[in-house]
Amino acid sequence: MKSHDVKVWSIRKRPYKTPSYDVRWKVGDVPPFSETFRTKALADNFRAKLLRAAQKGEAFDTETGLPDSLAPIKESLTWYDFARAYVAMKWPHAAPNSRDSLNETMTLVTTHLLGDRAGRPADDVLRRALRGWAFVVQAPDEEAPPVDIANALRWVSKASLPLTTLKNPADIRSVLDSLKLTLAGAPAAAETVRRKRAVLFNALACAVELGELPENPVTLVKWKLPKVTKEVDRRVVVNPRQAAELLGAVSYVGGYRRARGRRLVALFACMYFGGLRPAEAVALRRPDCTLPDKGWGSLILEKSRPTVGKRWTGTGEVHDNRGLKNRPANETRIVPAPPRLVRMLRAHIEEFGTAKDGRLFANERGGVVASTTYWRVWDEARHLALTPEQVASPLAARPYDLRHAALSSWLNAGVDPTEVAERAGNSVEVLLSRYAKCLDGRQDVANRRIAELLGEDDGQEDEPGNGL
Repeated sequence: MKSHDVKVWSIRKRPYKTPSYDVRWKVGDVPPFSETFRTKALADNFRAKLLRAAQKGEAFDTETGLPDSLAPIKESLTWYDFARAYVAMKWPHAAPNSRDSLNETMTLVTTHLLGDRAGRPADDVLRRALRGWAFVVQAPDEEAPPVDIANALRWVSKASLPLTTLKNPADIRSVLDSLKLTLAGAPAAAETVRRKRAVLFNALACAVELGELPENPVTLVKWKLPKVTKEVDRRVVVNPRQAAELLGAVSYVGGYRRARGRRLVALFACMYFGGLRPAEAVALRRPDCTLPDKGWGSLILEKSRPTVGKRWTGTGEVHDNRGLKNRPANETRIVPAPPRLVRMLRAHIEEFGTAKDGRLFANERGGVVASTTYWRVWDEARHLALTPEQVASPLAARPYDLRHAALSSWLNAGVDPTEVAERAGNSVEVLLSRYAKCLDGRQDVANRRIAELLGEDDGQEDEPGNGL
């Protein structure tokens, strides 16, 4: 807290064997301050500085009693020390994917804010040290890092530039530009750049709150974020015939006894016929499914099990166990299941049963199906079901494209967008903005309506000389 109400009193000599001199002054309404000096000359000099600061109108700190010109110089905090403290603060409350993004961003910026100091470790060692140790909150019983990693971290702590370096617009611009690359040096996706920029902005906002920076340096430069394509590429969307051929091809992947593909046919069917996200389908449990002998059933979605890695979950498990995307914890979503999907799920349960915790889909050992597992199966199925030209195209290149096909086909069938959004777990705005290019026939409908408005026969061409 600052105050301009300052009163400087006379110097008082202390009557000790070794004389000393006190300078006493008052700032605002807080108790008086005093400073002791060995000689009267030193006391006079300090008192004169206080008087000059008061005459200039400097604000005095009510905690230290000193003006800005006499405030002790704070030792500059390095970026590395600040980044480690920030990660430790955010880690306990961050989701696994957020931890991964936080770690990646801090690693990138740290490698960019290193001074020219002798003994720099090799780039791969430096990345492993930062990514795997410096910006990961280790468990108390975690083993000490290897010698090469420990040496690299010691070098980084000494070579890291001060946090205040980022007050220079040229330096913060250079750091922002570094976010356009991955750790391996390849161009990063636009969505990844935006995510890392948000992490950096929030970190530096925290530095401002702590008084380490006067303002967020990211706001000081005009730096354009790359544009993110939100619309789904219509080339990835399969038609019903292609979807049926792909699901059939999945059943032929792998040997019959291992059933590597057959145990995943219904998983992919949930994505296509129910519009589920892959992580939602992986987490689907038998008690949450209504599968009648005939007619439509329903799926109650409550959990999502994305693959994120042991390093980020904090539980030693590869898969995170979280609620539905963009929904409060424990909120559910009900998805109607068409008769074909009901039959496929019933056949799956009859052949493979369920996992111990009730999950419909499990690997051979009963564990959670990893994303790498269903990606490999899907890639093999594409090569079986599609032509070489189609395999080389974006058509259903990812399992997630089955969800895109489901939602776009529902919209094309005339299903109310509000109902589609409810089943998909999206907002209507996001739904229409993402799938606008996937809706067929809308241009023909618009042309017919315009022709009717103009009083024209849509099937006839204009003749010359009609004035148009």
